[in-house]
Amino acid sequence: MAADSESTEVVTVFLRNGAGVLLLRRSDAVGSYSGQWGAVAGHAEGDPEAAAREEIREETALDPGADVTLVRRGAPFEVVDDDLGTRWVVHPSLFDARTRDVTTNYETTEHDWVPPTEILRRETVPALWTSYDCVRPTVETVAGDREHGSSTLSLRALQHLRDEAALAADRGATDWDDLAATARALRDARPSMVVIANRVNRAMFDAIDEATPAAVERAATAGIDRGLAADERAVARAAERLPDRVATLSRSGTVLAALAEASPEFVLVAESRPGREGVDAAERIGAETDAAVAVGGDAAFGELLAAREIDALLVGADAVLPDGRVVNKVGTRGAVAVASAEGAARYVVTTTDKVRPAEAGAAGLDFDREERDPAAVYDGDAEISVENPTFGATPAARFDAIVTEDGLLDRDGIRAVATAHRRRADWAER
Repeated sequence: MAADSESTEVVTVFLRNGAGVLLLRRSDAVGSYSGQWGAVAGHAEGDPEAAAREEIREETALDPGADVTLVRRGAPFEVVDDDLGTRWVVHPSLFDARTRDVTTNYETTEHDWVPPTEILRRETVPALWTSYDCVRPTVETVAGDREHGSSTLSLRALQHLRDEAALAADRGATDWDDLAATARALRDARPSMVVIANRVNRAMFDAIDEATPAAVERAATAGIDRGLAADERAVARAAERLPDRVATLSRSGTVLAALAEASPEFVLVAESRPGREGVDAAERIGAETDAAVAVGGDAAFGELLAAREIDALLVGADAVLPDGRVVNKVGTRGAVAVASAEGAARYVVTTTDKVRPAEAGAAGLDFDREERDPAAVYDGDAEISVENPTFGATPAARFDAIVTEDGLLDRDGIRAVATAHRRRADWAER
């Protein structure tokens, strides 16, 4: 193709809801690739993100401000189409959509919400998988994500494992070792978030007898569906318990969903340093519920909890240790103590996949506090130690209930679940 051939800037926009992405089949009304499957797409004039949002509005009727959230923009790349005499410069992006209820326009004959791996099996526009590859979850995005809770990140880990297995199957690979290495990297990506390891371990355990990429893809897909269903059931059980005046901290997706379902009158949210995730959580609660919402500094949270006459504190969990302690954002233990002193109920909403596997002796009882930059607390010259942890642990006895998809989890239940997780973790030793 000649160097001076026409170059056209375009956006390719993947909308994700749950574990599926939206694919659109192009109609004869479009100028190229009619009949083929693609994502939301269009010409990129000026700002690619603005162009992406406009295409979302035009092709799906979703509100690009309220209905979708930008997850990631990928680096642009070139695709040369000699038949059309065009060099496409593709700007890929990934957005999370709050709903699958879309209304397509004349450019689309049909649409489908499917696992992204379906791209490998359909007749698509050129380089559609390359676009998705630029924005899909990876080990690095799971390890570096400080915005989402552990349940969400566990599903992203399974999505990456599923994608890698589908790619291996697509190229005819049969080597188990590469997928096993990917699984180990994923389960080690965030040691404090045991649900990631548990869900990855279960997928590999379920696939190991066949030990093929196809088996891993099926097991990871089943794990995603199971995880989404477990989260939904836990949310419903927690929502049933919530009164009209509730407090929370940090930004647990399960907690936010429970609050949206319960629709309390008032929600108090702690700022939740380090990271200040509570500020974002408060904004989301205000946008997604009819509750009056207040966010307060961590140091004032106890006083505000009493002054606002809070009836229940609801928190999530990044892990439940075999001895019953609940690992969650630092500040949870203090908030629970104040709530108890003020006569407010204390609830944890979680899933059984967040129970840490049982190990011999004291093993498995420690957890990674994920220390953050000490300079955020003190950057002076005095010879003093500085602690700036992300996570802390609260004894189970301090809570009124640990609510899961299967009901309330007591000490015996925790031990039984921990033993089951330990058995599935042994796939790597087989």
